[in-house]
Amino acid sequence: MMLLEAGYVPPMSTPTADTEPTEYTIDELAAAASVPSRTIRFYQSRAALMAPEIRGRVAYYTRAHLDRLKLIAQLQDRGLRIDAIRDLLVSIDRGEVDLAEWLGVEQQVQAPWTNDQPRTVTEEELYELTGTRRPGLLSDLLRVGLVERHGDVYLLQSPALLTIAIKLEAAGIDLRTAAQAEELIRKHIRRAASELVDVIVRRAGDGEISARDLGKGLEALRPLGMEAVRVIFGRAVEHYLRKLYESGTMAKIPARAHRARKNRS
Repeated sequence: MMLLEAGYVPPMSTPTADTEPTEYTIDELAAAASVPSRTIRFYQSRAALMAPEIRGRVAYYTRAHLDRLKLIAQLQDRGLRIDAIRDLLVSIDRGEVDLAEWLGVEQQVQAPWTNDQPRTVTEEELYELTGTRRPGLLSDLLRVGLVERHGDVYLLQSPALLTIAIKLEAAGIDLRTAAQAEELIRKHIRRAASELVDVIVRRAGDGEISARDLGKGLEALRPLGMEAVRVIFGRAVEHYLRKLYESGTMAKIPARAHRARKNRS
């Protein structure tokens, strides 16, 4: 009592889950979730957020709405569009999808399969990367599209493929041929990858593969898929080279390339 008379004010207790509001108006929910009210209304219009309880002329939201808004934000951060989020949340609410298992699959889907990412380099860095300073190298790389120039820097869409092209040139395959080979492989591998993913996802959608198994399968497919491509591609090239050899086509190839004669003249 003496403390109170002396002007002592007891410290405020730290808010706990028990002291949090159980109901929110739309403005209170917006403040708690750190999103604009119009965003909440937009989510409702797209059926990604449950409808509030209407009492009189006021809409009341609950902790479930706040949790749903936080989940929507997390899924958006992972790159999902609102319609995809809606469909996922509907499946979760129906018990058709387990969120933890889905997040495991999503983690495998988002994980990079290679360390080869686009990058920009200076002219000096480009020479260091290629390991050669032969005359005309930069103009040849630009002409065949292996690099792009942007002001004082060069954009490499695929540093790994550039390195392969340079190694092929050192072995006698000119950059134009290497670039054409890259485009052919890229086109067919993209189609094969698209069809493979479609098959796996379709079987998962039909219930033949569970979400848990899909995540584990994608993790295993990363190294095994790369090895399968290497084996199948190698055997296919071997087969067609043998056909060319047996048909006599290989014997018709001139001993010296025309570009070699031009370089000497």
